Amino acid sequence: MKVLVTGGAGFIGSQLVDLLLAEGHTPIVLDNFSNGREENVQSGVKIYRKSLLSDKIERIFKKEQPDVVMHLAAQVSVAKSLESPAEDAAVNVLGTVKLLEYCTKYGVKKFIFSSSSAVYGYTSEVIHEDSPTSPISFYGTSKLVSETYIKLFNRLNDLPYTILRYANVYGPRQRSDGEGGVISIFIEQLLRNEAPVIFGDGNQTRDFVFVDDVARANLLAITNADNQIINIGTSTQTSVNLLCTLLSNQLHSSLTPDYKPKRQGDILNSHLSNAKALDNLKWAPNFNLISGLEKTVDFFKINNNFI
Repeated sequence: MKVLVTGGAGFIGSQLVDLLLAEGHTPIVLDNFSNGREENVQSGVKIYRKSLLSDKIERIFKKEQPDVVMHLAAQVSVAKSLESPAEDAAVNVLGTVKLLEYCTKYGVKKFIFSSSSAVYGYTSEVIHEDSPTSPISFYGTSKLVSETYIKLFNRLNDLPYTILRYANVYGPRQRSDGEGGVISIFIEQLLRNEAPVIFGDGNQTRDFVFVDDVARANLLAITNADNQIINIGTSTQTSVNLLCTLLSNQLHSSLTPDYKPKRQGDILNSHLSNAKALDNLKWAPNFNLISGLEKTVDFFKINNNFI
């Protein structure tokens, strides 16, 4: 099956491309390389270096005729979305709508969308797919608006979809610069013998899900969970303070965290139920936090010249 992966040179997308290859599919990468890296993509995979907003995207659909589109490319920085909401909306909303139009025009069989737990906003409860959505950042808003367009394209044009709302994804290849995930940032700070920086009091919780499990959820969505929204998380929550302690123990560091003021747009708690993923996507995480952190730490040691 031919699969167009937007953001296919990025952290999650490139590992999804690896999995698609291993399963006998033909992935095609669309990436503007603002965050992606060419070394993430296996040789022989066709790459188109284009922005989602480029008028030349339609040519790719016309030439390649993909069976499935997996849309991972996005403006992912919460802080940047608050600083530049128009840019965030242009990439995340308009970019998605343009893809949906091309999918409809060129007979794509399914659209698989990478959404985010940021659509939910503040909550102290376990989050289910029917929990209220009230995002507190423009990033979360752009993901929620994109979901609405996807559902309407399905209703009006019969374009099948699966929307995957990710918890906090971490693992090898995640960048620690810019809006990198807290785990990759902590690891690099500790490896450089710098105090890990925690924004807020560190009691905020996150549901950390390993990137291999997220890639597998996308693969399963090709043949499961049509026209459904699915949380992709571990059904557990971990405080940022505990996360810092776990990583410090793995790296044999005694550094004390450096606490900074809470950042605008950061949610307090995230704890996603994955019951629907198990029932409808036939997915459950294979990695717990300890095993996932071990693989991530090993990657950063090897690839950042710390050993």
